[in-house]
Amino acid sequence: MDRSVGVVILTWNSEKYISECLHSLMAICSITETIVVVDNGSHDTTVQKIREAFASSPNAAAHKLIALEENLGTTVSRNMGIRYLLERQMRPQYICILDSDTVVNEPAIKTLISVLEHDPGCGIVGPRMHDANMVYQHSGRQIPTLTEKLLKVLPVKSLQAKGTAQEADIPEEGTGCVDVGYLMSACWMMRSELFTQIGLLDEKIFYAPEDVDFCIRVWKAGLRVQYCYDADILHHWQRLSRKKILSKHNYEHLKGLSYLFRKHRYLFDHSVQKTKENRL
Repeated sequence: MDRSVGVVILTWNSEKYISECLHSLMAICSITETIVVVDNGSHDTTVQKIREAFASSPNAAAHKLIALEENLGTTVSRNMGIRYLLERQMRPQYICILDSDTVVNEPAIKTLISVLEHDPGCGIVGPRMHDANMVYQHSGRQIPTLTEKLLKVLPVKSLQAKGTAQEADIPEEGTGCVDVGYLMSACWMMRSELFTQIGLLDEKIFYAPEDVDFCIRVWKAGLRVQYCYDADILHHWQRLSRKKILSKHNYEHLKGLSYLFRKHRYLFDHSVQKTKENRL
């Protein structure tokens, strides 16, 4: 059966990574792809590199660059790409949200799709991710609590480590899939109708934690969020919010967390994703 995937990638001064990301996608032969890149007002050579990569693709007409004049954040910009895919006459069966600093491969993408094909209760599935040194990232996590977030920003390494360990308590090794509270949005695979069911990303969140909010909504809709050990991709992980303590990214992150806790009415409960109709 022919599988069609729409991929949404957000860029912002991503010249170091975007070409490798796009070429890794375009090397996948067994899946029909539409790639949409939304650029958030880059002032380096990112847009040029996107155009060059698209021009080299035999499926160039299927790809789309949306070049914005300014940085509109992660939710508004990603939603532009998602809407473009949903409004196409030939809507893709699956939509993949992907970071610009990832490098994918055909087995991983096919495995993620297979999980959705065989498990109607799965709303989102994501792969294992490692950096260039083969260090694996905790991309499948518990829903964050206020306590853990406070520990992670304290200027004491032991307390920071404790906060990280509490939030990311998913075993590093395993097979198959395991349910998680949320997945980092560096690589999400989902059915396109999920957005019809629960809506797009919440545009009241500028930068983060839009991934936590969306996954909580998936849980509340009676679906599951799964981390797949059998799919593996490279993620260079720029972690913009960690580079400067006093930065716009961190300010927006704090605003987003405050909004998240108020919206879903929780502070200390990891099980916020479990509704009365959907207990694990």
